Amino acid sequence: TYVFFSVFVVDLREVVFVIQSQRNSFHVQQAEKLRKDLLLQAQALQESPPVILLLHTLTDNEGDWSILPLLPYLSSQFGKNSSWIMFLEEDTRVKLHKLHEVLKKFNCRQEWFLGKPLHDEESTIIHHYAFSENPAAFEYPDFSAGWALSISLVNSLTSKIEEEPLKSDFTIDLKHEVALYIWEDGKGPRLTGVPELCTLPEHKPRAQYCATTVSSHSPVCGQPVKSDNIFVAVKTCKKFHSDRVPVVKKTWAKQASLLEYYSDYADPTIPTINLGVPNTERGHCGKTFAILRRYLSSHVPKTDWLLIVDDDTLISLPRLQALLSCYDSSEPVCLGERIYPVLLCCVSYRMVFSREAVVQLLASGCKCYTNDAPDDMVLGMCLNALRVPVTHSPLFHQARPEDYAKEFLAHQTPISFHKHWNIDPIAVFNKWLLNDKHTEALQKSTKEEL
Repeated sequence: TYVFFSVFVVDLREVVFVIQSQRNSFHVQQAEKLRKDLLLQAQALQESPPVILLLHTLTDNEGDWSILPLLPYLSSQFGKNSSWIMFLEEDTRVKLHKLHEVLKKFNCRQEWFLGKPLHDEESTIIHHYAFSENPAAFEYPDFSAGWALSISLVNSLTSKIEEEPLKSDFTIDLKHEVALYIWEDGKGPRLTGVPELCTLPEHKPRAQYCATTVSSHSPVCGQPVKSDNIFVAVKTCKKFHSDRVPVVKKTWAKQASLLEYYSDYADPTIPTINLGVPNTERGHCGKTFAILRRYLSSHVPKTDWLLIVDDDTLISLPRLQALLSCYDSSEPVCLGERIYPVLLCCVSYRMVFSREAVVQLLASGCKCYTNDAPDDMVLGMCLNALRVPVTHSPLFHQARPEDYAKEFLAHQTPISFHKHWNIDPIAVFNKWLLNDKHTEALQKSTKEEL
């Protein structure tokens, strides 16, 4: 729902910007660029500078990346002297004067939750099949466009959190979980759509009316990582050799220079390698750690990067190669889609590790408590103990394209999807992930920058 109101006086100093930054060095640089840009815009407007916070500096608890645990801090620090908390992703582009005008339309003494609305067209596993009778009835914000909470709402949510501490439930899609928590089964406010909060590329003509926009392309920071510098490990098992593995071979496997299939059964026709770990119905921790050990052994070529995927993952390796140009392989890097309980971070169905991250993980003595322990959770705990950040990328997806809002995917160039359930995986790969003009443009723009 889009709503318009009379003008309320809001000084820019009363707006607290929280950049949803991450600890990895590339993401810190991106967040600092945005912070400096906001300060320069405020200076050009001859306004007193707003408060700008980098999320990763506010806490040592990795689980606080889920934002809700930080609301009491924001309330205690800014609950009396500020009007709005505005959340931005690192690559959100902001026109400060337009955003200032937008916030003036709303009374901060009332409980407002502002953003660009997304909705599901069908019930989806990533949202726990919520609102299955009418999925479009519930709207949640596209974080890429920025989103805002009035200070009145922040204070109200803080009271709720203090009365009833947050549960350690799994958070799969953070933006949906935040909206659900705020709505509280109808007791709290729904998201109010703001047309000026946009996910249009900044160069589009219609973007002139926007207070926020997004970058028109995925990150690229230099020459894409060479394919022979990424070792690819595919996790499979005997029962999927005949249906899932052929899909991998017909789609993205041909993009890989170094790839091995790991199974509970050695099949020379594929070929698969039996790591000596029995197949488990869930968890797969034993198999994942066996792959990590093999990666550091003399059995495979030495590379800077390791990609571990399930056999029902669909992925674009050229896009991954371009993305990895932004990361320093000499640092411990663990990259993927972040899912976690509120107080614990985890990684999901495809994981990218720098060699240094694998070295530190195995040297720490961290291991599975059982072969069928959840590998993402065990790895999350191990990395957390090592103070190695788990870096989230929204370009990795743990479900199928139809499980995501169309408008969310419309401004992305996705790197991966997961699951073959009720889809033609080869058609999905060809539509969403096959080397295309965008991938070629990434490589072209890299050469031009160099």
